[in-house]
Formats: sequence, structure tokens, C-alpha cells
Amino acid sequence: MEQISVLVIDDEAEIREVVQVFLKNEGYRVLQAEDGLQALDMLKQDRVDLIIMDVMMPYLDGMQACMKIRQTLQIPIIMLSAKNEAMDKIMGLTSGADDYVTKPFNPLELVARVKAHLRRSKLLNQETKENEIELGDLVIQPDHHMVKLRGQEISLTPLEFKILELMASHRGQVFSAQQIYECVWREEALQSESTVMVHIRNIRDKIEANPREPQYIKTVWGVGYKIV
Repeated sequence: MEQISVLVIDDEAEIREVVQVFLKNEGYRVLQAEDGLQALDMLKQDRVDLIIMDVMMPYLDGMQACMKIRQTLQIPIIMLSAKNEAMDKIMGLTSGADDYVTKPFNPLELVARVKAHLRRSKLLNQETKENEIELGDLVIQPDHHMVKLRGQEISLTPLEFKILELMASHRGQVFSAQQIYECVWREEALQSESTVMVHIRNIRDKIEANPREPQYIKTVWGVGYKIV
């Protein structure tokens, strides 16, 4: 089984080391970053299951880093801060954090919170996986209206998502432009071909490495489109 990875982000080396010792004792793999910018670079290169992040850091603080991370990742984030005001906690949670721990903190309590968030995340992922559609590196999660390509979230419009979900749910089936229009727009298809074609092109631009030679959405000339 793959080892669980935790990224600890804090500009104070002593705090990072203390947290690392307690997490490693529980069998976790621990990565360290000194600030938000370094953390963002690490997240592009390495898989992380949970983040522990200080609020007050140079270059890019915890609030800003959290909002940027949330654009692509939905893993648990625990904020650390020396501030204990209610508004500071609200701002931390509003920026996308799942939990807020005030410094100085008990390392054993922090570890307990890490375990709790990982349990919840695992259960959520199991529930999501039961309903998701996998097409190689492309994953569609209808319940969450989300599409991910190699782990990165892809932004689709509601209509683009419905078209992709329709064809992915009937893998191998060829849909004419008229069928796609009537299923997605739920109205009679009058001059629908150009409308559907534009949406297909937009989807390809977002999910295909080379839209001119699509890997996912294939054109069946004279008939329509299908996902293989």
C-alpha cells in the first residue's frame, strides 16, 4: 500500500521538524516547505494526501497559498496560526482550510486531527470513486460535477460537462449531433450540428493533448461522435 504523504509548510524550521518527528512516528511520509511559493512548486511534482500550513509566511502567506491550492486540489488542509481571534479562524476556513490549530499546539492533538481528516478524506474518496467514470487519465465525477485530467481539475461549462458525461456514460456508442443536442439541451434539434460541433471543439481543447488527433472524443465521419 502506498505510504500516506503529508506536506508541512512553515517558515520556522523547528516547528517543521517537531511536526515531522511525530508524523513519521505514525508511519507517514513527510515533505517540508518553507513558504507558500515553495509548497506550490512541490505540489506540482509530488503527490500529497494532506497539508499542514502556517498562516504567517514570507513571499506567499497561508491564506493566499490555500486559495491557490484549492484551485486544483481538494485534499485536507490544516492551518496553523499564532492568532486565536475568531475572525482569523473564520478567514482561514473561508480561504479553503478544513481545520485551524492555534500555536503553541500539542503535537499529539495535531496528529489526532491529521488522522481524523485522512479518515474522512478516504471515506469521501471511496464514495466518489463508486460513481466516477474513468477514461485512462481522464476522470469524470458526476456527483461533484468535476473532471480531472492526470489529477488536475479541468474547468468545463455546464453544457460541456453534460456532453462529456453523456458520451462517457455510453462508451463506444456513436451519438449524432442531433442526439447530443436533444439529450443535453432537452429541446428539438433545429440546426444543431454547428452548435454541438463548437462545444465538442471546446471540450477537446481542454482535455486533449492534441485536439487535431483526439485521444478521447473521436469523430465518426458522417455519423457523429463517440468516446472510445
